[in-house]
Amino acid sequence: MLKIHKVSKALSNVRILDEVSLDVKKASIFGLAGPSGSGKSTLLRCIQKLETPDSGSIDYSCRVCFMFQDFQLFPHMTVLQNLVYAPTLKDKANAKEHIDKAKMMLKNLGIESKINDYPRTLSGGQKQRVALARSLMINPDVLLCDEPTSGLDVSTIMDVVSLLKSVNNIGVTIVIASHDLDFLTKISDRIVLLKNGKIAIDIIPSQTPNSVETLKGFY
Repeated sequence: MLKIHKVSKALSNVRILDEVSLDVKKASIFGLAGPSGSGKSTLLRCIQKLETPDSGSIDYSCRVCFMFQDFQLFPHMTVLQNLVYAPTLKDKANAKEHIDKAKMMLKNLGIESKINDYPRTLSGGQKQRVALARSLMINPDVLLCDEPTSGLDVSTIMDVVSLLKSVNNIGVTIVIASHDLDFLTKISDRIVLLKNGKIAIDIIPSQTPNSVETLKGFY
């Protein structure tokens, strides 16, 4: 599905990724853990081709979408406009179908009442749902999430867990970079912890007793 082979990347002469190799299985939820500067967000950006690795390769033949940590919603557009902007750019002839799909997405995520609101009026959890809906508008095979629970309260984090699991249940592969180990162990089929640009530990939470404490031991 997604094959990463000996990927290295340096920024400002500091090696952020150091020959990282990973295979991500189709329809799985894959967690990337690690302290700040460990390379997890840089790896996501390399997968999305927002950054170019200095060496190594990243291979996939599917549609990949990136959900940014700060959501990256267009502030001058309503929720609906944010969702239909990219699909309509590529396919203006089916504008009505894009609008109908956006309405269905928002209804499924429980925020249909926010359809004509602007991002500045939304809570963090609502922005998260809008960002997720916008990502799903292009029918991705792989969804990349950078710190999806950053700044959210505990109840909202549990909503995010539920939302992402529902997306995974329809066959979307999800790769999540997060410093929140409790969140990652609740949602991930597999977790790799990066430290100093290398893989420090690779675990399957369901088969690892005290997986949070195990991961903490490698920080």
